[in-house]
This record gives sequence, C-alpha cells and structure tokens, in this order.
Amino acid sequence: MIAICAIIAGADNWEEIADFGEAKYEWFQTFLELPNGIPSHDTFNRVFARLDPKEFQAGFLSWMKAVSRLIGGQVIAIDGKILRRSHNRGLGQGAIDIVSAWACANRLVLGLVKVDDKSNEITAIPALLQVLEVTGCIITIDAIGCQTEIAATIIDKQADYVLALKDNQSRLFEDVQLLFADLEKSQYKAYAFDYAKSLDKNHGRLEIHECWTISDPEILRHLRGFENWKNLHTVSRIRVQRHIGVEKSCEDRYHLTSLVGAKRILWAVRSHWGIENELYWTLDMAFDEDRCRVRKDNGPQNFAMLRHIALNGVRLR
Repeated sequence: MIAICAIIAGADNWEEIADFGEAKYEWFQTFLELPNGIPSHDTFNRVFARLDPKEFQAGFLSWMKAVSRLIGGQVIAIDGKILRRSHNRGLGQGAIDIVSAWACANRLVLGLVKVDDKSNEITAIPALLQVLEVTGCIITIDAIGCQTEIAATIIDKQADYVLALKDNQSRLFEDVQLLFADLEKSQYKAYAFDYAKSLDKNHGRLEIHECWTISDPEILRHLRGFENWKNLHTVSRIRVQRHIGVEKSCEDRYHLTSLVGAKRILWAVRSHWGIENELYWTLDMAFDEDRCRVRKDNGPQNFAMLRHIALNGVRLR
C-alpha cells in the first residue's frame, strides 16, 4: 500500500517510496499496522526483487475481479512495451519487455506478463491470455501476435480476434494485398464487400479512416494458409489518410479477424490504439516509466505491476 500510494504521488524508485512513507507516516498509521515504522528503501528493494511475479499477478487478477466488472463485447488490446531503463549492461541484461492487456471500455489494465529473456511476445501473449477472463470480448493484437496458435487460443477462450497482418505472414499478406488491389482496380465490382468510414477533425488535423472487408468464404478459402486460421471469417483493409496543414499521408493496414462487418472491425481497430494513447502515454508522462532505473532481479517487472495497480486505482476512484 505504501508503494502504490507513493507511485501515485510520483515516486519512481525505492528511495522515493521510502521517503514518501516517512513523510506520510502518521497518515499511514491510521489504516496500517507499522510496529517497526516505514520499511527502508533497501527493504522495499529486497522484497520486490524476490517477490514471485506470477504470485503478484495472481493477487492483482483477484483484486481486479473483486473491484471491477468487465464490460461485455469490448475491445481488449494486447501489446508490448520495452521498459527502457531496466537494462543492466554490467550484468549483460537487456531492457525487459512487458506485454499488457488493456480493457478499452473500462479503461483498465487487466493483466501483464514479462517476456522471457530468450523468447519474444509470441510466447508471452498466450501465457497472458490463459490467465484472463475475456469471454465475449474482442482481442486486438499487432502483427507480432498474428499467429495461428494465438488465434486458436482466443477462440478457445470464447472471444473474437482482430490481428494486424504484415509480412511476418508473407504469403498470406501478399494474397490479402492482391485481393484488395484487384477489388480496387475493378472499381469495387470484383467481389462482394462491406465498407465503413470515419472522419476526425481536430486542431487543424484531419484523419479519414476507410475500411473495406471481404467475408465470402468462397473467396477466402483461396488464400494461402487460410485453413490454418481458426474461425477466420473476414480480411480487411483500412486506409488511413492524414491531412496536417499542407502535409498529407496515406497508409493501408490489413487485418485478419473472426468478426464480420466493416463498421465493427473499424471500431475495434481504432479502439486498439487506446493502449498507446491512454495506457502507455499515462505510464510515461504521469509515472515516468521510461526513466525508472529499478533493475535488480524481479524488481523491474514488479515495479511495472505496481504502476499498473496505481493507474487502475486512480481510474477506479
């Protein structure tokens, strides 16, 4: 509790947490038993360096289930973030990568897991999914999570998926690109499709998002590797046009999804960006995550968990 309150107040290391505890000692005494006073910064460091992150996460998940109710049908965005200052060059340790699950409608973190040193997010994502209750939700993941096993795991959890498709799935990516290129060349007469559009205008910036989707199984079954994707019902292309003053840009993004309907898919993809705008931005700007130098043993992962608990605590007020 002392650590969480200190982090909410701006602490980003064990020394500052201990100092905050000393400064607020009388207040903490009103609801905590502190027979030996406020723990020293060395004690905080030692405890959180040794604390099993899996047990800490289990406690976090139990707390979240007790204090919040997941809004059904919402987007759960899963993404990874490097903790930039968590490296230890002296010991040859690189910065750690944390994969988080963000409930876009609740605006809460549901869980997080550290990517193993000799692995990557492809193995961390299924591990995170296994501990989450996501029935009826839509799971969105960037291209690194566009894997047949991850899609199957999501369906087995009774959820839907929207997975960004890039050249890490090279043959399928090429086929989907060609499919929409043919559709465009035919002036949108070659295949049956669905379409949705959204427009945002703010502070001299104009963004246009257009989404085309193809869900005809007779067309999709010709995509290379289609049969390996559980409940793959739709492929989509989202064209993002940005106008900032006289500057213009245009980008096409492709997705595989178990959903149907361009409007719903466009909404899901746009909701996914909330993990950048609402979670990562807050962790960096309000909690100085990228400046945190906690590095010892399990300390970086557990400090990340404390930040997520602090963020959720503020949001749940």
